[in-house]
Amino acid sequence: MTAVDFAQFVDELATISGEAILPFFRSSIIPDDKSRGGVFDPVTEADRAAEVAMRRMIEATFPSHGIVGEEFGETRADAEYVWVLDPIDGTKSFISGLPMWGTLIGLNHRGRPCYGMMHQPFTRERFFGDGAGASWRGPAHRPGEDIEERKLRTRRCASLDHATLMTTSPLLIPEKQRDAYCRVQDKVRLVRYGGDCYGYCALAAGHVDLVIESNLKAHDVVALIPIIEGAGGIVTTWNGGDAAKGGSIIAAGDERVHEAAVKVLGDASA
Repeated sequence: MTAVDFAQFVDELATISGEAILPFFRSSIIPDDKSRGGVFDPVTEADRAAEVAMRRMIEATFPSHGIVGEEFGETRADAEYVWVLDPIDGTKSFISGLPMWGTLIGLNHRGRPCYGMMHQPFTRERFFGDGAGASWRGPAHRPGEDIEERKLRTRRCASLDHATLMTTSPLLIPEKQRDAYCRVQDKVRLVRYGGDCYGYCALAAGHVDLVIESNLKAHDVVALIPIIEGAGGIVTTWNGGDAAKGGSIIAAGDERVHEAAVKVLGDASA
């Protein structure tokens, strides 16, 4: 099967996960803290319910496939096809009533990301791609239409001084790496905070030029790689390496601004 063959199934996963999540959004939900006394790391019943729903559908449809999920760990992680799930990327925004979160559904084939979707059920947006192309589907702007779809394309940006940079928060970047991040931040034209997975999709849509973060897990990035690459962008670690397993990640819409940022970040990529 090719990545395109899974597109309809991923749409179905997005729908059932959204149905599990939305009743909890902007409710009186009380999160648990996974950090056990460390930096606050919330998880909610919405996270758990959405991942359970997706896992059940995957197991019923593709019983030989593996699953790696943020909330319930690994099943057959060495399978040829492995689904990589983050039911709510941006849980802190979710519990704060802000729509800067999404469900990440990624698919690895023999260890490489081959298809991904970011679904934001509250805004009814879906960003998806297979590395060769990427698209957005969401509320139509034209009268008389409900949903429209369009191709995603990153924008050209030749240098840091013309770039817009996003990161969820500089405070999430470890102190030993923060100076390097700040050196990039000081060189760009505009910086925006917040966003989690939404920032990467804004990059794929051509609205921002760089996203720089650290301490990401595979479930934070696998779904986003085929979207960004399909839109013409690039995703690597800070030193230019493979991003599929997470770590210190930089995404860029233009290889020139990526190269400029990596020159600053590379020595601090550990």
